[in-house]
Amino acid sequence: MSLDRESAMNIANVLTEALPYIQRFTGKTIVVKFGGNAMVDPQLHESFARDVVLMKLVGMNPVVVHGGGPQIGELLQKLNIHTEFVNGMRVTDSETMDVVEMVLGGSVNKEIVSSISRAGGKAIGVTGKDGQLIRARKLQVNRYSPELGASEIVDIGHVGEVEQIDTEVLQVILGSHFIPVIAPIGVDQDGNTYNINADLVAGKIAEVMRAEKLMLLTNVSGLLDKEGNILTGLSTRQVDELIADGTISGGMLPKISCALDAVKSGVASAHIVDGRVPHSVLLEIFTDIGIGTLITSLPD
Repeated sequence: MSLDRESAMNIANVLTEALPYIQRFTGKTIVVKFGGNAMVDPQLHESFARDVVLMKLVGMNPVVVHGGGPQIGELLQKLNIHTEFVNGMRVTDSETMDVVEMVLGGSVNKEIVSSISRAGGKAIGVTGKDGQLIRARKLQVNRYSPELGASEIVDIGHVGEVEQIDTEVLQVILGSHFIPVIAPIGVDQDGNTYNINADLVAGKIAEVMRAEKLMLLTNVSGLLDKEGNILTGLSTRQVDELIADGTISGGMLPKISCALDAVKSGVASAHIVDGRVPHSVLLEIFTDIGIGTLITSLPD
């Protein structure tokens, strides 16, 4: 099949636009949190895998961290295991933790690895327990109690936060030219296992790896102002102001806070990317316009 002149020129223009970005990011680490619609839509899943493989082939070092909330909820329902949430976090008893570990460290992780393999890449799936990659501690959750008229500490079980990331494991994987695919499960010094928010894990890995970019795939078009317009090219100061005036609130606040912390800790830029758009990762990295919200450490 031959291309007409216009189609060929369009392809050439795209490649020319991508060239400076390829040159700039060669050898750089880019941490991508994979979640939302992109995980459950087969076509988006495959396009994500191709994006990651292309990143690796042009010399970048992608690190994938994935979630799996819908898949966990589906299996819990099939097993008739009751689940509830506190402040948006799943209460995780021992029985639920077994399911979380089975889904995140098993089926979801291996499917992402398989998708990357089908796209012509090489990946290794690990959990934070492997090589003690993610040292965790139990997360303390405070919730307002109307009966007490004050906040109370709520035990939500095996839900943790990142205490430390062991970069040696990641360096070994990256040095072997594989793409690490990480399930956000951590372990404490006593061997207890914890489920950790994937955004937080991705942010911490980006920090300790001194990543060039942190990319968080979501089910929204990006950070919106009060009129519904997408905001991008934001400095950390501007993001702080948007949080203070209430523009950033609700479910977007934890994700933006994660991105903001990463940039303040040395990551060059963080991106809130619409994972519902095919090849959204490539569009954000390799095009002038990008897609989603960019937060940068550069001054205003």
